[in-house]
Formats: sequence, C-alpha cells, structure tokens
Amino acid sequence: MLMPSLFDEFFDDFSRPVVSKNFYNATIMKTDVKELDDGFDLEIELPGYKKEDLSLELKEGYLTVSANVKKETKEDKKSHYLRRERYIGTSSRSFYVGEEVTEEDIKAKFEDGVLNIFVPKKEAQPKVPESKYIAIA
Repeated sequence: MLMPSLFDEFFDDFSRPVVSKNFYNATIMKTDVKELDDGFDLEIELPGYKKEDLSLELKEGYLTVSANVKKETKEDKKSHYLRRERYIGTSSRSFYVGEEVTEEDIKAKFEDGVLNIFVPKKEAQPKVPESKYIAIA
C-alpha cells in the first residue's frame, strides 16, 4: 500500500551518490514523513520560498512538490561575485501516494518556510472483473 512506496521513494534520494543531479533537491527539500492512524504527514523544509513559488501536482498516483525561485540581482560595476551560494531554478520531489488518493483528499499548508501535507490512507479497491459479452446475430 502507501507506506512502503512512499518510504522507498523518500529514501531513494539518500542512496544516490553526491554527484547526482537529484542530490540538490534532496538537500533543499528535506522531508520528514510521519505515519498517523488515518494517513501520512509530510513536513518539507523550504526556507526562503514563498507560497507562490510552490506547486503540488497529483498524477498517476505520484504527488510531486515543485519549488521555483527566480531572483533578479543587480550587480554594480564596482564589485563582482567570486562565489554565489543562492539557488535559482526549480527543484521537485515526488512521492508515490497511490492511485486511490484524489486531489480533494490531500491537504496542504505552508507556514514559516515549512510545507505540511496530509495524505490519507486509502485501501486499494479490488477491481471487479468486467464481463464483455458479444452479441450473437
């Protein structure tokens, strides 16, 4: 169900080498996942971001959290940067939450640089086999 896939996806980022292109996403979007009786609580640290910079998308059972930063900086002619340690661009993380979960089920709140997301536990509904009949002429 939800937990093993959610944790597999979460811990995948930590098993990759430092040179991985996803390494920065894992360090900028530090995530705690807590299991509750009725669901899962994700707490994602996003310091320096505004609510307008964030988006959540649910597609094919995957919840994707994206953060986009665009900072315009003006350099004067008297000085120049030798090193800049501010990230400009887009980062994202995806978590498998199951195909039974809908957009209406997920609750999200952004406050003080922390995005809290609640994903309810939903049991997979067994698919009822459909019988397809052919008309006899």
